[in-house]
Amino acid sequence: MSKFDLNRFNAEKIKLGESPIKLKRVRYPKPKVKNGLLVDKSGNPTGTKGDMYTKVIMDYILQEGCLDHNPRPYYYDFYEGAEYDEKRKMILTSDGKKIKVGENENCISRKDGVEHHVPAHTISVNSGVECTYDLSKGETPMITLRPIATKASCAEILWIYQEQSNDLVVFDQLLGKCTWDQDHKIQNWWDDWALRYSNGEYKLNAAGHPTIGKCYGGTTGPRNMIRREVIDVIKGNIEKNIKPNPDSRRLITCLWQIDDFNEEHALKPCAFLTIWNVRHDWDGKDYLDMTMVQRSSDFATAGCINQVQYAELLMMVAREVGMEAGRFTWKPVNVQLYDRHFDQAIEMLNREPVDGVDATIKLRKDATSFDEMVPDDFTILDREGIAKVKTKNPQLRFPLGI
Repeated sequence: MSKFDLNRFNAEKIKLGESPIKLKRVRYPKPKVKNGLLVDKSGNPTGTKGDMYTKVIMDYILQEGCLDHNPRPYYYDFYEGAEYDEKRKMILTSDGKKIKVGENENCISRKDGVEHHVPAHTISVNSGVECTYDLSKGETPMITLRPIATKASCAEILWIYQEQSNDLVVFDQLLGKCTWDQDHKIQNWWDDWALRYSNGEYKLNAAGHPTIGKCYGGTTGPRNMIRREVIDVIKGNIEKNIKPNPDSRRLITCLWQIDDFNEEHALKPCAFLTIWNVRHDWDGKDYLDMTMVQRSSDFATAGCINQVQYAELLMMVAREVGMEAGRFTWKPVNVQLYDRHFDQAIEMLNREPVDGVDATIKLRKDATSFDEMVPDDFTILDREGIAKVKTKNPQLRFPLGI
């Protein structure tokens, strides 16, 4: 059994003038790996390659990760009907509880209650993490240790690179659950990063919709990024007289455009760099390989999601250029676990994968045009597989650092 050193973590928190945290448990089985897969107590392979990497990386962060001293995001808690006693640095809740407010925490009194902003600390590693999946052999970053919002992850990658949009209503439309015209509410996870005025109201674009400003789709759109910098180079473009150049080693897209950040924008890109290479393998087939570099990964929340969606992007582009999707490599630089995710990470390390389900990423055969692909063109787990995962390894809640 491995053990997370909670005492060491809390000692550092106290030095920073913050309250220590409590965990449900700190022990978990050390992940055992053979031939790129987890093995069970009997030594038999179990789970997906994504399950294996997830457990190994979580163990690595818990054992080797260091505490950040100056967190930029914060957790947002709201206590309805509460009052804030500034002299005693205490929140008095409507049900009589008293919540101590730390030196580095902030409270905002409102008519309907109290906002409590708590520093969102992480422990992180800056090296030693790389994951590679041979998609042509059915290896998959999908996990079975908890349910994953696969349709939303695909919709997001299409929103950024196909629709090339920063409009949050467009994202909801891709999800098939847009309610903006009825209730002016956003239904996707980017709502927390929408551009807003100081009073909390959305800043709307020309279409009257909330946006995330000059980042992600605000960067890809003006550059027509995937088509101009990858697809057109590999296939060639007769109209623009671009000759096919599949062996180029300059097939690179980058969302980290500093000039764009001079304009109003929300969260700076985390997964920001893709590098594409064609491989003429000895089996006579041409494979398209891709590496995605990520500056920062909120691993428990989005590590799997980011890997799945960029594997899907590789599959879509490979289909467009008439090649087979090959090896997808994920290279995150700073990989972190938020302190409010420790319980969930340790829970996942104590869970067993779900066997007997097909978690490979499948793109519908007649989906051939990148510009026309939709989230429903992809299948990962079928309904029975989804039900098995939800039953054995139900969903966990991961509070976001905003």
